[in-house]
Amino acid sequence: MKYIKVVFVLLIVAVVYACATNPFTGKKTMAFVGNDQLFPSAFAQYNQVKSESKVITGTSDAEMITRVGQRIAAAAERWLVANGNHGYLDDYQWEYTLIESDQVNAWCMPGGKIAFYTGILPIAANETGVAAIMGHEVVHALANHGQQRMSAAYLQQGLAVAGNVALASDDQALGIFNQSFGVVSNVAGMLPFSRSHETEADKVGLILMAIAGYNPDEAAELWKRMKANSGSSSTPEFLSTHPSNDSRIATLQELAPKAKEEAKKFGVTSFRPIN
Repeated sequence: MKYIKVVFVLLIVAVVYACATNPFTGKKTMAFVGNDQLFPSAFAQYNQVKSESKVITGTSDAEMITRVGQRIAAAAERWLVANGNHGYLDDYQWEYTLIESDQVNAWCMPGGKIAFYTGILPIAANETGVAAIMGHEVVHALANHGQQRMSAAYLQQGLAVAGNVALASDDQALGIFNQSFGVVSNVAGMLPFSRSHETEADKVGLILMAIAGYNPDEAAELWKRMKANSGSSSTPEFLSTHPSNDSRIATLQELAPKAKEEAKKFGVTSFRPIN
């Protein structure tokens, strides 16, 4: 029992000393894995995905993805500089890739490597819709959500080991612990943690798209189209890594006026036409 107390104390100390404050969210976040390790790995994975995919270049859609991505990245730089965070993006290597695939998906890896699949473009419907998706995905990288998820997974593993050590002499208690720990730690811990990342990405993504000159009102309209595309197959929110479509739409509608107010601080008082 003394050993388990030592393990828990060490875990708490590790969490405290591995925390960093993220300028986009203002929160202290776990960072067991540094960007000096994370970014090269992400860049290598990105290159592998490109080598195994049909990358589209030279088309109007491919040019749009790059154009929107550059504007969102520039908006992030403006926001960071205005808030006293010079140099935050120095190690980012922005890249924007359009991949031919029916998948309704887009993602941004740590360090700024972005991919859009052609399957999501009909739902995006227009450049402003692409900007809503781009802003959301870019924030996952800017807010170090990948780093946090890896750190949380390490912590979850550490707690599982500690529990097994503490209960090693009681087979019945050990069996119950191992049967329940995974479910409880996911439903009560990891899944809400992941959903909070999605909400953060929605909130900050709205601000970045607005500063980039795109109307944040369109984000809610985008998710209405996402909802229509998903039909009735969506997972209950408490069992999902993402908020429900209805929750997301309501949140985006509530936050859009605040994003517009933030954009005004950067001289943005009107937005590009939606076409």
